[in-house]
Amino acid sequence: MMGYHKQRIINCTALFLTALLAHPMSLGAERARDLGIPFSGQPGPLNSITDVEGVTVGHVTLISGDGALRRGEGPIRTGVTVIHPRGRASTDGVFAGWFTLNASGEMTGTTWLQERGIVDGPIAITNTHSVGVVRDSLVAWMVDRGWPADWHAPVVAETYDGALSDIDGQHITEAHVFEALNGATVGPVAEGSLGGGTGMICNGFKGGIGTASRVFTLGDQSFTLGALVQCNYNWDGDELRLGGQRVAEQLPVGRHCHVDRKITRSKNWYPYCDEWNAARAPRTRDGSIIVILATDAPLLPHQLTRLAKRPSLALGRLGATSTDGSGDIFLAFSTSQRGKLSESELQDVTMFPNYALTIAFKAAIEATEEAIVNAMSGADTMIGVDGFKVEALPHNEVKALFKSTEASGF
Repeated sequence: MMGYHKQRIINCTALFLTALLAHPMSLGAERARDLGIPFSGQPGPLNSITDVEGVTVGHVTLISGDGALRRGEGPIRTGVTVIHPRGRASTDGVFAGWFTLNASGEMTGTTWLQERGIVDGPIAITNTHSVGVVRDSLVAWMVDRGWPADWHAPVVAETYDGALSDIDGQHITEAHVFEALNGATVGPVAEGSLGGGTGMICNGFKGGIGTASRVFTLGDQSFTLGALVQCNYNWDGDELRLGGQRVAEQLPVGRHCHVDRKITRSKNWYPYCDEWNAARAPRTRDGSIIVILATDAPLLPHQLTRLAKRPSLALGRLGATSTDGSGDIFLAFSTSQRGKLSESELQDVTMFPNYALTIAFKAAIEATEEAIVNAMSGADTMIGVDGFKVEALPHNEVKALFKSTEASGF
């Protein structure tokens, strides 16, 4: 049994560097397209949500400890990811809409969003039991930054990382959230086992954060749509499809197991590794997925609500059924209409034509599908609570699968 590291997480930067060494960020690593998986549509330059001008993303990753679960101490495999729709220097809101495919999850601020069609401030994603502290931290940050409102209802979404992390220990602090908020940048977005996605499982393999983008045109105008996902659904990999073909029987999906019989499992959902194919115990959770869509197209709130429904089709393309225990919640916002969202004065705004929305819908489906597979491609094998191990997507096996598919003319 490996020794248990008892240090508490205090210095965010030092911790982040520790996490980086243990689980390298995927900047420059292989993404889904590098594995030969085919995708439709034209990506932006970075194939990232940050291809939408002004959008910035920040992560803080907490990785510490190993061995048996000790509430309040670890092991810790968690974090927080933040998105600034207009960059952290802006105090302007954005038009937005949201949709829930299955509601076994949480996204705060959505009743106010639905009522007025606007999101103010950053959007954050974390683990299920840290929603409160992250939400309160966003409020404090917005107050400190002088956001022009007497009260705030920020958007914070979650997925469950309790299979790999001491989720009941509630290790996320205001300092971690501020670190992510203030460290958010433009440019490439790191993917995989980091930020809010650190302890997540997706489609039978290690999951986490993924992103992708699509460029679409209307007449002589070009627009960009980006997706960022925190992927933690379909833990067992049932019905997994990649590149339009069923692969659940051709890849080692769902072989999660506990590596050390000397450690008593606090959850017996999965077996020890020497009997990984044994019967699995029932569980209520099957993870969740959060999808955030950003676009510079001038969509109004009712149109963004329609757009926010489309990630559902991307999940279907990958074989998902959106199980009863999954929280599948999606939000879409537009960075257009800058300076035109006053709620006190008459405003002239531009509206994207309803009869052209299909091209935006298609971009949302394509970007979400690729973002999910990028989350899987960017993640590393992880061992967490009670020696529970989740394997990474096997890159070489995927490459061989799609090389043989290409050769056969599939």
